[in-house]
Amino acid sequence: YIALSWLLSPVLGGIISYALFRSVQHFIFNKPDPISSAKKAVPYYMMISGWVVTMVTLDQGIKNLGLDLSFMKSFLYSIPVSILLYFIGRWAVQRLKLDPKADKNFHFTNVERIFGILMIFTGCAMAFAHGSNDVANAIGPVAAIAQAVSNHGDILKSSPIPLWVLLLGSLGIVSGLVMYGHKVIATIGSGITELTPSRGFSATLSAAATVVLASGAGLPISTTHTLVGAVLGIGLAKGVHALNLSVIGTILISWIITLPAGAILSIIFFEGLRWILL
Repeated sequence: YIALSWLLSPVLGGIISYALFRSVQHFIFNKPDPISSAKKAVPYYMMISGWVVTMVTLDQGIKNLGLDLSFMKSFLYSIPVSILLYFIGRWAVQRLKLDPKADKNFHFTNVERIFGILMIFTGCAMAFAHGSNDVANAIGPVAAIAQAVSNHGDILKSSPIPLWVLLLGSLGIVSGLVMYGHKVIATIGSGITELTPSRGFSATLSAAATVVLASGAGLPISTTHTLVGAVLGIGLAKGVHALNLSVIGTILISWIITLPAGAILSIIFFEGLRWILL
């Protein structure tokens, strides 16, 4: 079940991003006045983004805080949050100063600037989704070990996670981002296909929605794999010619290699430690 979700998450992310970007093309770029259409549509996209993340979080993500809401209550509580985000988006779009001269070199420059506001929110949603899944994947073994030590070798079905374990995971992900993250950013941001704020919005929102749903279901998937699938969906919406197939091939090969490589290395480390310590 976990393996199936791990394989399907990039596909789901790609399907959602493809549909989102097609809607952007239909409601904004293909209209006679794209700028006015963007000013009207972007707050609605922000409202949808807020509703998806808030709904799943309230329904699945706050039970460990002692707040167990029903599905209907989560649905109703997420509505005012999404409406608030709509008005925030509308206010931000109206305050944005556009430069008509900027459209001479690229016809949709000002439209993309409007989507830049939306990218701030979807970027935060993507970071939230990343913490809900990938960081949890990383600290899961540490939390299990800490639990076993504190319970004298007994592993319980569930127990509170120590704060220091959460801080350790936060420190690790921030350090990794600072030292190596720029390489992955470059690959996803420009290596697969050309991204603009409107395309980036479609990719990050679809990936965030997919990952948050998986986190709510307790499924450990890869945020990076899901985001790559979402970016591929954007490229397919533009046409296969817009994709860098050589980079995509390298990524797919690395996906295939990482699973057996991780398993083999874990066996080597475990047997080596057992030979040294026992």
